[in-house]
Amino acid sequence: MANDGGGETQVTRKIEGWARAFVERPRSFGTLATLSADGWPHQAVVWFALRGDDILVNSAVGRRWPANLLRDPRCSLAVEQGYEWVGIRGRAETLRDPDEAQADIAALARRYHADDPDKAERLIREQFQRQERISFLLHPEAITEHPDT
Repeated sequence: MANDGGGETQVTRKIEGWARAFVERPRSFGTLATLSADGWPHQAVVWFALRGDDILVNSAVGRRWPANLLRDPRCSLAVEQGYEWVGIRGRAETLRDPDEAQADIAALARRYHADDPDKAERLIREQFQRQERISFLLHPEAITEHPDT
């Protein structure tokens, strides 16, 4: 790990320690940056979850950010709370199994609506199961952590 003097620390390839604890906090949203076909960045707020040492994200097929990842897997995810944040840069692996994608969005809905399980189940039943879904695993290549110290 190397500190740049500004409180930021680079960690390569593995989310561990403070960064892991930070991204595991309940109901943190992430901002996913992908590359559009014209080369410009595109950002979207996403639900995410750790899956081993990778980050799982899921979307309805047809949205811009999944189309970007299908074309170019380079991406980054920022997770912030106040002045604390973690940035994860890497490449996304497409998970193409539609049943797995449905299970992934159901697990994410339950994570993000843990305080209201009925709402999670309603979203799964009334919205997500009617959509064609796709999942991606973001494999970290560089992690930047910025604790508020």
